Amino acid sequence: MTTEECRKRSILSIFLHYFKPHWKLFVLDILCAILVAAVDLAFPLVSRSAMYNLLPNKLYHTFFVVIAILVTAYVIRTGLYYLIAYWGHVFGTRVEADVRTALFRHMQALSFEFYNRNRTGKLMSRLTTDLFDLTELAHHGPEDLIISLVTIIGALVVMFTVEWHLALVVAVIIPIFLVMVVIQRKALSRASREVKAKTAAINADIESSISGVRTAKAFANEDLELEKFKGTTRRYVAARSLFFKTMGRFLCSMEFFLSMLSVVVIGVGGYLIMNNQMDYVDLLTFSLYITTFISPVRKLVNFAELFASGFAGLNRFVEVMRMEPEIKDAPDAHTLDEVSGEIAVNHVSFAYGGDLDVLHDVNLSIPKGQTVAIVGASGGGKSTLCQLIPRFYDVTDGSIQVDGYDVRSVTQESLHKAIGIVQQDVFLFAGTVLDNIRYGKPDATMDEVIAAAKQAEICEDICQMPDGFETYVGERGAMLSGGQKQRISIARIFLKNPAILILDEATSALDSVTEAKIQSALDKLARGRTTLIIAHRLATVRNADRIIVIDGGCIQESGTHKQLLQKGGIYATLCQTQNLA
Repeated sequence: MTTEECRKRSILSIFLHYFKPHWKLFVLDILCAILVAAVDLAFPLVSRSAMYNLLPNKLYHTFFVVIAILVTAYVIRTGLYYLIAYWGHVFGTRVEADVRTALFRHMQALSFEFYNRNRTGKLMSRLTTDLFDLTELAHHGPEDLIISLVTIIGALVVMFTVEWHLALVVAVIIPIFLVMVVIQRKALSRASREVKAKTAAINADIESSISGVRTAKAFANEDLELEKFKGTTRRYVAARSLFFKTMGRFLCSMEFFLSMLSVVVIGVGGYLIMNNQMDYVDLLTFSLYITTFISPVRKLVNFAELFASGFAGLNRFVEVMRMEPEIKDAPDAHTLDEVSGEIAVNHVSFAYGGDLDVLHDVNLSIPKGQTVAIVGASGGGKSTLCQLIPRFYDVTDGSIQVDGYDVRSVTQESLHKAIGIVQQDVFLFAGTVLDNIRYGKPDATMDEVIAAAKQAEICEDICQMPDGFETYVGERGAMLSGGQKQRISIARIFLKNPAILILDEATSALDSVTEAKIQSALDKLARGRTTLIIAHRLATVRNADRIIVIDGGCIQESGTHKQLLQKGGIYATLCQTQNLA
């Protein structure tokens, strides 16, 4: 379902959209629910007939045949409940899985700006905790509602044929209860949304604390982290307590209604018996139907609770689904094929969020195969410029072209396939070495993976690991050294084989010996590709075809290492600072 469709349709319509692929299971679930309700409705009516006709006329054989039929009906009813419990929950789980998949797909389409504004833990909560109740709502919601309505309406119809005065009293009481259910459901929904918001906050704090546990230990701030977590937990407990308080009012009101319903039936029925308007058998039949009422009424209560919890999560799901990606392919976007790697930056200006200026009227032309180093003080706009080329952000003014095509006129997928990025902060997935290298080309053969590892000068290290290429790297590659992680990231770029390469401080966090090894791998990787190198260590870029200096969001100098030294400007000053002059 597209963002535009989500904006046009109601939340209920969006929810029902995910029923369509599994409609057969849904129909099976509802059909079984109706048959269960039919058995429950038939029992009091059959009992009344037996007491009126069979026992007084001593038709004992027929009586026991009817009992046998009832036993058979309840055996079938048990089988129907099994189908409801099993296939109904399977149906609900599949709907939940489809909703979660749709949300994950949409979140992948959202731009970097969205992730800059939202904490990882809260996004995880949207994908997990918020959607847990959807299984129960998708399964039990329609089922409970249909069973309740069929049973209550059917029972009322039968009761009106037995004694309309008493049935009328029951019919007046039930709408009062339903109004109470609707009012209480709104309060439950508000409380449930608050609980889900607090749960998301807890998940965000947990994710942050676990990710930063090494920093917390290094500063001996475990107590500080614990207090922060306790504060979030207290707010969650308060929200949960409010939910239980609201639910408690609902449940006690329901119990009062059920109790009073039985009392009213006995009281009014007794009065009718006193006036010879009703006999004991009919009153017993009414009592059986009131007992039959209890199950659907409880299902209505369950439905109200499920609706509150499920729709709270569904609301948060729809909230994200209705967010328009800030970076979208143009309607007529074409695929970028056979990229040579020519880059043109034309009068580019950029401001984060539209008001934090970073780049001002930048012009840069890079022929295919050329290596360009970008240097300058921190915060000058080096990384920002390199993030605009793969269109992680859109320029505020001007344009960026690859092979003569504006990056906004080509598909993001084809653009990203043409560009390889090696960053200082390498991200490895919690899997094996093989998984992480193959990420550059998911269908790569083992021979291709080994060749890429050799080119990245990591193959020898991998062979010395406990399980070779099947060695588990840990969370974010925690079981590997910095140099190993960096070379694995280089190996997957070798597999990807892009035409354009961006090296963003790829060696700045490494020691000199490891840096020398990785620099050799990077030199191989850059050969024959258009390469942009962002670096603070100027020793790593002195052999670049061209060096540009960015300061204050503008290109201040451009030339070779030798030319810029002779110029005696910003670059020469930076070299003197690093003893490279």
